[in-house]
Amino acid sequence: MSEWCNMLPQEWYKYVNQEVKVTTRDKQQHEGWVFTVDPVSASVVLVTFLEKGGAFVMVVLGHAVRDVQILRGGDDEIASRLRALFMPAGCQAFTSQKLKERKENLHAWLEKNRIPVTDEGDVLQVANVLTIGAPYGAEQCTSSNEIILARVQSLVESNPGTESQQ
Repeated sequence: MSEWCNMLPQEWYKYVNQEVKVTTRDKQQHEGWVFTVDPVSASVVLVTFLEKGGAFVMVVLGHAVRDVQILRGGDDEIASRLRALFMPAGCQAFTSQKLKERKENLHAWLEKNRIPVTDEGDVLQVANVLTIGAPYGAEQCTSSNEIILARVQSLVESNPGTESQQ
């Protein structure tokens, strides 16, 4: 195997979502699923799924890696489980159709509550002082006016149409 730190990111990519055994320069061995390889430091992020749920995450520093062997190939389920570990709670992927529905629903909800809102492509503009981007939740509201921000976020959270869209 070529020197781990001198490999290209394209070469490291073949290890992502694979179960591997990493041998370090001091002859320690670590097994787990590769979540990613840092392209700057060549460090390997290994994940071991625990029987009782949860996971153990270990970072093997790139300069310490001597050898990496693929033990077992991963599949879409493993890739999904790995992504879910590092994805913020409540974060999910939306189709473009679902995003359009969420934007239209929020637009209607704001107008119903007499909030001046305009559709500016992928962003809803509220009274020219606040914007709401995809996926159109309270966390996506941005404004320099904290009072307006808090009030619109509260209104967005109270939107009855968002429960049916989750």
